Amino acid sequence: MASCARKGRPEGGPKDEDAPIMVTANPPYETIHFDKKNIRIEFDEYVVLKDLSKQLVVSPPLKNPPLITPQGTPSKYINIKILDTLKSNTTYTFNFGNAIQDNNENNKLESFKYVFSTGNYIDSLTLKGNISPSFTKEKLKQIGVLLYKLDSTYNDSIIYKQKPNYVTNTLDSTNFEFTNLREGKYLLLALKQASNNYLFNSKTDKIGFFTDTIYLPKDTAVINPIRIFKELQPYKFKRGKEITKGKILFGFEGEKENMKVDLLSTVPSNFKSFSEYEKDKDTLYYWYTPIKQDSLNFIISNTNFKDTITVRLRKKKIDSLAVSSNVSRVLHLNDTMFLNSNNPIETIDKTKFSLVDKDTIDVAFELKKQGINKLAVLFSKKPKMGYNFKVLPKGVIDLYETTNDSLDYKFNTLTTEEYGSIILDIKKETKYPVIIQLLNRDVVIKTKYISTSEKIEFNLLEPKEYTVRAIIDENNNHKWDTGNFLLRKQPEQVIYFETSFKLRANWIQNETFVIK
Repeated sequence: MASCARKGRPEGGPKDEDAPIMVTANPPYETIHFDKKNIRIEFDEYVVLKDLSKQLVVSPPLKNPPLITPQGTPSKYINIKILDTLKSNTTYTFNFGNAIQDNNENNKLESFKYVFSTGNYIDSLTLKGNISPSFTKEKLKQIGVLLYKLDSTYNDSIIYKQKPNYVTNTLDSTNFEFTNLREGKYLLLALKQASNNYLFNSKTDKIGFFTDTIYLPKDTAVINPIRIFKELQPYKFKRGKEITKGKILFGFEGEKENMKVDLLSTVPSNFKSFSEYEKDKDTLYYWYTPIKQDSLNFIISNTNFKDTITVRLRKKKIDSLAVSSNVSRVLHLNDTMFLNSNNPIETIDKTKFSLVDKDTIDVAFELKKQGINKLAVLFSKKPKMGYNFKVLPKGVIDLYETTNDSLDYKFNTLTTEEYGSIILDIKKETKYPVIIQLLNRDVVIKTKYISTSEKIEFNLLEPKEYTVRAIIDENNNHKWDTGNFLLRKQPEQVIYFETSFKLRANWIQNETFVIK
């Protein structure tokens, strides 16, 4: 009996899930008295290098990075060409992270290292720890972790000028591990930087440091997380520039708390001026009544700074008044309606303002200035009610005597049942005052300041997801303060409540928050 072979497509077999294996290295792994310039590492299958610039960490750092080939094409080997002069009696680690992968299935050879020593032994001590953000809950990754040997050559400025003795990287984790370390005393730092040059630049980099000295081999783990923060920059005045007629921008860097702008020039008796910082920016706006002068002279001062500047006045166009509202369709029962303007508000004509409910019945209201550019509309809000707020032309007059166009805002309120509440039983076990903040998507919604244990309630909240954080206010200045390396000052501690609040309508959520 005979039959034809069955037609079909051959099956590929089981999927390859094995990572590549190093077969040999020349010079061998953990070679001592190393004096070569070239290293060849061979594998049992074709490999490719992925994100090598981010993954590879050479410790101690080299002044000139090694040349590693081939890149971009599969190969059964990788070649490392050393372009730097190696230190004597030093153990070097080339940590490839997860850069080495097989060519077909991208199986990663995790945390692959090549180690050698220019001395007569391999250093073998280790140190582990983890990194955390100091203020937010952002997911940190690619954090460089640095060790500086505390010997006769060390001083605090070394972190700005000289690369560390050892480096490692958290890669995609918050954990770090040093291997092949030598016995001694060390300073431990962490840097979040784009350049990865291991030199601290306070303008661009974030830093964290371990307060205590690391003693090896005694210390093998960092108990507390290293908290990453951005240092507050020293004050630096940048420039003064007229941007429109009657409006000057003063730019600066750093701490603005004691900044003053004093006019030196002689001006008419009816001259008026207003100034205000732009929120979250290093900018001070200075508005003034236009005058027939070519320039204005000012004294700019701060705690340790004082200078005289001249601002040329060349602009011919004044910004026309623009007024906007923070309310679109819904005014929440816990909120206030505000009118915001681009120019300082000089005069308000309340006869030009009107507020009626859905039955066109007049609603009593007050207008109250909240700043030079902000006007609050205060009235008793009723649940489930429609309102219409109008402002006729010339209701608002600014510093330049320009006025508003017609404004018309229609909005509603909701019922109390459409909101929820969060009640926190705060158990304060720290000796310092505490700032409690309620957040939605990292935006602060409500703030409470407490000095003793107590129950606090956040009511009339929209059904959203919220988080709560506590700021330990050590200096009692009602704000979070960052750290400073040279002063050995850690940032003020921030504690997040362990879970988020997925608040529903007509719901009260009770929780206990212990703050130590």
